[in-house]
Amino acid sequence: MKVTDHIKNGNGKTQFSFEILPPLKGENIQSIFNNIDPLMEFKPPFIDVTYHREEYVYKELENGLLQKKVVRKRPGTVGICAAIKNKYNVDAIPHILCGGFTKEDTENFLIDLGFLGIDNVMALRGDAVKSETYFTAEKEGHNYASGLVSQISDLNKGLYLDGELQNSTPSNFCIGVAGYPEKHMEAPSIDSDIHFLKKKIKNGATYIVTQMFFDNEKYFQFVNKCRSEGITVPIIPGLKPLATRKQLNLIPHRFKVDLPDDLIREVINCKDNKSVREIGVEWCIEQSKDLVKKGVPFLHYYSMGKSDNIKAIASEIF
Repeated sequence: MKVTDHIKNGNGKTQFSFEILPPLKGENIQSIFNNIDPLMEFKPPFIDVTYHREEYVYKELENGLLQKKVVRKRPGTVGICAAIKNKYNVDAIPHILCGGFTKEDTENFLIDLGFLGIDNVMALRGDAVKSETYFTAEKEGHNYASGLVSQISDLNKGLYLDGELQNSTPSNFCIGVAGYPEKHMEAPSIDSDIHFLKKKIKNGATYIVTQMFFDNEKYFQFVNKCRSEGITVPIIPGLKPLATRKQLNLIPHRFKVDLPDDLIREVINCKDNKSVREIGVEWCIEQSKDLVKKGVPFLHYYSMGKSDNIKAIASEIF
């Protein structure tokens, strides 16, 4: 079922969803199930599965030549989505990226998803890998998520890359995209960010999931600005509880997200990460309660491969 249909069927009630990471290469699917199992009591209509590009380094050989060596890989997004649908009978939403994909790769990826009966995709540009200063698209790939959305939308109309195909079957994907309440790290302003978000909606995206935020007012301001710019699709808030003291510096640096002063003070006063985790859960519970009160369609949690703190939050909300 499409995300937009899940929202309609919710009849105004806030629903629960979450996002998982594929396991690192060498780990098995059970590590995924172990983190999903404790959250199924909250009846998520869908679960997002991220896609991670391989990372690599260049190793110098004795003859002076450089050898490209893959150092980090999280395979299995399509397989994990199939396993989730089979085991839990819920919709699994794969992330599909511009980075690392040619347009041909994208089309084949989408065809495989269609064969599996997957109804939703999250279309993202993706970040630069460690070997890049700035994001670099594949030679025959998309530079921006708006182009990726257009390709998926074209496939929904039966328009394949091979224009000579006869009687082609259209796909029927519901397309999600990312929104940034505090603007994307590369955007010069929030206005320019929303300008390009509008382009993704115009090209066929039908719902938005936000980047994490820790101040609900940032989310509401973002929604109001989107609405004033004519964006009418559902905007789902994305939440992540703080779990370690290190994240006080890591999250603002990596995601360009501000942390409220009150939260920072509470974390600084914690004696250990166990206490930080408790503060993170409490803060996210209060965020969640406020968002539910304001009638958001979903609360979407970034689990980052751990479910205990998400379960603690969801137990207070759902």
